[in-house]
Amino acid sequence: MYRILVSDKLGSAGLEVLDSAEDVEYEIRTDLSPAELVAAVTEYDGLIIRSGTTVTEEVLAAGSRLKVVGRAGVGIDNVDVRAATRNGVVVLNTPAANTIATAEHAMALMLAAARNLALAHTALANGRWERSNYTGIELRGKTLGVLGFGRIGRTVAERAQAFGMRIAAYDPFVSETVAREAGIELLDLDDLLATSDFLTLHMALTAETEALINDETLAKVKPGAILINAARGGLIDEAAVARALDGGNLRAFATDVYSSEPPPNDHPLVGHPAVTHTPHLGASTAEAQRDVALQVVEQVLAALRGEPITGSINVASTSGGDGDLIAPFVTLAEKIGKLQMAMSDGPIASVEVEVQSANADDAIRPVAAGLLKGLLESVVAGRVNFVNAPLLAEERGIKISRSVSVGNGDYQNMLSCRVRWASEDESEADEERVVSGAVFGHEHPRIVQISSYAFEADPNGTVLLMLNNDVPGVIGEVGTVLGQHGVNIAEWRLGRDEERQEALSFINLDAEPSPDALAALRLLPAVTKATLVEL
Repeated sequence: MYRILVSDKLGSAGLEVLDSAEDVEYEIRTDLSPAELVAAVTEYDGLIIRSGTTVTEEVLAAGSRLKVVGRAGVGIDNVDVRAATRNGVVVLNTPAANTIATAEHAMALMLAAARNLALAHTALANGRWERSNYTGIELRGKTLGVLGFGRIGRTVAERAQAFGMRIAAYDPFVSETVAREAGIELLDLDDLLATSDFLTLHMALTAETEALINDETLAKVKPGAILINAARGGLIDEAAVARALDGGNLRAFATDVYSSEPPPNDHPLVGHPAVTHTPHLGASTAEAQRDVALQVVEQVLAALRGEPITGSINVASTSGGDGDLIAPFVTLAEKIGKLQMAMSDGPIASVEVEVQSANADDAIRPVAAGLLKGLLESVVAGRVNFVNAPLLAEERGIKISRSVSVGNGDYQNMLSCRVRWASEDESEADEERVVSGAVFGHEHPRIVQISSYAFEADPNGTVLLMLNNDVPGVIGEVGTVLGQHGVNIAEWRLGRDEERQEALSFINLDAEPSPDALAALRLLPAVTKATLVEL
């Protein structure tokens, strides 16, 4: 039975899904203080929040049962994602649910600022008919500069194009191909500021984007431009915007967000005659509230149940069109990681992961995470999972490289892992080992190579890895020893290196051999190494 804490108000559609889930108990406890949240979180497997709850490192450290934090909304600046990752906690958000509502609100702010709607409404409400005071400007023929061309930015651009606007965008992560397909022009920031009649912000708040709109950038804005912010208040220096409005460089500013909410009454933008503002209503539509509640609950339940994860900030998704193939790849990767660690002859310094498959680009990140999980979980104290394994490897100085290809003639869906460790002889080069596996029929993982030894073995259950001199009688001797200790052999796969006159056996056993059985195996004259690993 999974226990979930809902610490902010959540739409009824999401609560209905929780009510109908037979494997879930949940509690709604809103307005918890930071100390109360730290005390409460120890009892829960999942935490569902909105913008009102801040999930700090202290909260995550206290959540010994916590597996997932679901943010009902887009922004995750109220979650310490790195601390969550280190603690193996999945962080989810729902970026798609608010897209239409936020984009439409940005358009509403743009139109309201362009046509002085707030001032005209207030004047008429106060009994003044002042048509001549509120002459506006049209959107048609104007240039809209979109800062951040993600899902919401693109949706705003589509709607603005319907108004006859020319669209330019600034986004360092968007390619020219994407821009051409969207019918927009990509510009650097200075050119965008200098040529846009309207500027709309749709960026995430990061260390790089904080106060992006400041005195310096506002000095480069086209005189008379209108600025719209329906993203995050911290993207702008609010005092600098007030100065630009007072100086006439900005015609108007329309915002749905502030750096501190609610803003204080003496805030320089609150009540400013050139400012149109709303109290963070971007996602406040009936449809968005329904969709965001449904999505966050469904994503949190999937994460708790071990189903494919979507919407995660800190772990790669295994869902989507290729999810049926990626999942067995990840399973295979975890087993290869366990094999590499079991056979390790020293502290591992670097890991190279290569995926050969038609969908290698989608698979590489979750596959690498699975491999590192298998590699580390036997040597790292505490929880190791797909979420924190890459960070734990990085913190231990393990260098990780990833590569992809479309497959080769022997195996169309193949995964290879090369690990390196320092040689005991400091004058020698680093030593290395390669383990490769393949997925047959989109669902059957197999180990197909360990270093120079080729075979096809089932990586499941108790496995005895044995290196021996390639001489007659070894199989009989090993079978005799295992039989004497009551251990049955399920499968025996063997690869040979004729040049070195060695053989490597991958032996699936029905039960774990006793320490005495392993000791007896290692005393056999031909056996040079025998390692037990549980897969």
